[in-house]
Amino acid sequence: MLNRKALTEGFHDVRDQDSPEHCACEVLVLGCGNELFGDDGFGPAVARRLREEPDLPRDVCVLDAGLAVRKVLFDVLLGPQRPRRIVVVDAVDLGRRPGEVWRMNASDLPEVKLDDFSMHQLPTSNLLRELSELAGVEVTCVAGQVSSFPQEVRPGLSGPMRSAVDRAVRMVLDACRGPYEGCIGAARADAESDGA
Repeated sequence: MLNRKALTEGFHDVRDQDSPEHCACEVLVLGCGNELFGDDGFGPAVARRLREEPDLPRDVCVLDAGLAVRKVLFDVLLGPQRPRRIVVVDAVDLGRRPGEVWRMNASDLPEVKLDDFSMHQLPTSNLLRELSELAGVEVTCVAGQVSSFPQEVRPGLSGPMRSAVDRAVRMVLDACRGPYEGCIGAARADAESDGA
């Protein structure tokens, strides 16, 4: 006869496992991009500067996600715990003034479904939208308009993007400290389920 206790001894429920720090924090900040390609290194530069910030709230985890943002987002989406808020920092080329920095919500992201990470758009907008609408995570993107994306390896930010790093840091800190506003998609789903 099989001894069920012997079979399960030493194993524990996945819900009992400690989540990675980036899933267990209240606010997760992801600096995205490739520092080897000029202004695309904006997100990692902001992440580095944020880690030096003495006013960074204790419940905030800052990651230089580089090009691994999809893996981090899948950890968050599939994990037993997730942050209440994610702030993504990335360089984009949307035809604005070089060095301009602005905030967008997940609902403002382009409707295009991306299969892979693109260096020239916010990372995996479909995953960010799903985290917001289906998982109830408040998603904010802090975008910086590049001067250009080099076609070959050329490390280092342009002058306008170097100047934009401190503005982006202030914007991210404001997003981290702001009240939790919930998610439009999650609120809509709750309202629909209440009415059913």
